[in-house]
Amino acid sequence: MSELREESKSRTGVELFAGAGGLAMAVHSAGFRPLLFNEFAKRACQTLQANGAKPRGDSEAIPEPGEPWPLVEGDVQDLDMRYLHGKVDVLAGGPPCQPFSLGGVAKGDEDKRNMFPQMFKAMRQIQPKAVICENVKGLTRPSFKPYLDYILREMEMPFELRDPDATWQEHDAYLRVAREKPASDPSTRYEVVMTRVNAADYGVPQIRHRIIIVAFRADLGVDIERFKNDVLPTHHEHALINSMIDNSYWGRHPTVPSDVRDQVMAGLPKEKLEVDPKFQPWRTFRDAIAGIDENEGKSLPKIPWDRLDRKEYRAGGVTDHIGWPGARIYKGHTPNALDRPAKTVKAGVHGVPGGESVMLTDERYRDPQSPTGWTYKHRYMTVRETARVMTFPDSWKLEGPRGEKMRQLGNAVPVKLGAVFANAVAAALDRAEGGS
Repeated sequence: MSELREESKSRTGVELFAGAGGLAMAVHSAGFRPLLFNEFAKRACQTLQANGAKPRGDSEAIPEPGEPWPLVEGDVQDLDMRYLHGKVDVLAGGPPCQPFSLGGVAKGDEDKRNMFPQMFKAMRQIQPKAVICENVKGLTRPSFKPYLDYILREMEMPFELRDPDATWQEHDAYLRVAREKPASDPSTRYEVVMTRVNAADYGVPQIRHRIIIVAFRADLGVDIERFKNDVLPTHHEHALINSMIDNSYWGRHPTVPSDVRDQVMAGLPKEKLEVDPKFQPWRTFRDAIAGIDENEGKSLPKIPWDRLDRKEYRAGGVTDHIGWPGARIYKGHTPNALDRPAKTVKAGVHGVPGGESVMLTDERYRDPQSPTGWTYKHRYMTVRETARVMTFPDSWKLEGPRGEKMRQLGNAVPVKLGAVFANAVAAALDRAEGGS
């Protein structure tokens, strides 16, 4: 899918905190026609418009199938969505995660950037059939776990409003009592499923630990256990190791130098590991560069070492595949290896920080200071390589300077991971409403 305007299916969606559009693409590809798109960051809005979204303005018109996605740029707290009540199948979004990130300020619910209350406001205003919400694993650490439990209870009962003067602990105590009583109107309650995920376990060529919260309106009678089964992991590290041992992995990458292959194999067991045959191999950074899914067969060309100059050389004519100088390796700043899933793509102040954006290459030079006598060259990942690690198709345009593009990618939901959950939500709604 290259644009945000080609879908014309009957199911509908609303996307908040849309960012660069990773989750939006996933929801769209699952058949949910977008009725509204909201994002605060200017550069991210430019990215969305570059891919077909159109500013909505003050109009509250609902787009017809095939029309551009209406985009509202600005603070979600100022957004009124009541005109969409009863018209939305899925509400999706990843509320800003700085309050709960292990790398953030760790103020938890006291941080004004906590946007979960805006998701609950949207649930009250539009009463979607389902909600998909992605966030960082920091929410699950012990110091935040009580607040996470409170968030899940709020999502179950979004119409049980919190008194402005009440602490979250007081409101949580109220919700614990309220949930024991049957709702007079089941459409105001939701059944909530939280799943801890590593994106690599779903075919994303990246180690990325997150939580995904899905809620279904209680009056629909969704088969929750079947939904849980639909979002079980599909890929496994042991299957990757076994594919290297039996040479099927190397058969996909016949140009890998023998010294690189020998080095990788030296760190693996001699015999295959036990793994359920249902699992596929983890995908690696090398797989992403070679081309997977929508980019299948489209291998990214090498960046010449004399073109790490920030210039619009665009290796092989590929957009955003531009060399960048200054990559360094030092303690605590280790690079990505090609034959593993990439490290977590992060959104730093100036784009992806540290070793998360540095990669080792297959090329080496003589180095008497190295224990092996050789040192492998390294460089920064290009924006396009990073986008592939996030499973964005090459056709997806990113706007802004390099740092902004990398920040958008670091904040995004990997498209392939989002698609697993969006497709499972679509299937669950189809079964519930179709009786199958």
